[in-house]
Amino acid sequence: MDALLYTATSGASRVLKAQHVRSNNLSNADTAGFRADMERAQSIAVTGGAFDGRTMVTTNSASTRFDNGDLVKTGRALDIAINGDGFFTVQTPAGNEAYTRAGNIRVDEAGNMRVNGFPLMGDGTPMVLPEHQNVEISARGVVTVVPPGGGAQINVGQLKLVNPDITQVQKESDGLLHNIQGGMLPPDMTVQVAPEHLEGSNVSAIDELVGVMSLTRNFEMQVRVMKTAETLAQAGNRLMSTR
Repeated sequence: MDALLYTATSGASRVLKAQHVRSNNLSNADTAGFRADMERAQSIAVTGGAFDGRTMVTTNSASTRFDNGDLVKTGRALDIAINGDGFFTVQTPAGNEAYTRAGNIRVDEAGNMRVNGFPLMGDGTPMVLPEHQNVEISARGVVTVVPPGGGAQINVGQLKLVNPDITQVQKESDGLLHNIQGGMLPPDMTVQVAPEHLEGSNVSAIDELVGVMSLTRNFEMQVRVMKTAETLAQAGNRLMSTR
């Protein structure tokens, strides 16, 4: 009885955590450059005295899907997307580098280029736009502006584009990808940018909804098992009390 209840409770706990991952994916289905998470679980036999009949489920840290999302043309000069493999580089509040596929750039009053609030990095420093009447970002990530009143284009700088092996990076709680070994990744001049485009999320809303429904049925099954274990325990107690 103890083994049955223990296994069912462990399974229900795992389902709740999996639901959290699926729900987060669904809530970011329209987030530019978002990479879907995948929950991972493993069954482990619980050792102890007497017969080893209990099994529990452990939930490992979620892994990330790195397949690319669809590119959508926006026509906005400050919307950019990675065309193929690679990542943009941003700066975290701690001053470290992190990486993202999101390219919906916003410029604050001081001219700082930001992606989702994080400073967009150039060659060693955050990118800052001077006063301008026009801005252009090339397929190589070179940012140029036309000054107020017109004239020749001014080269502002080169975006830092990286293309590490996906085993080198992992998503953390800020939603950004970080170098597992710490430190900065080297720039990769082969990474291509699609100007005036945004990359959509790689979340499949249909797959996530099907997964949520499957997990809901699984949770209901675990609850029924727990109720069955309780009924059997009560029956056993009645048998013992009649002796």
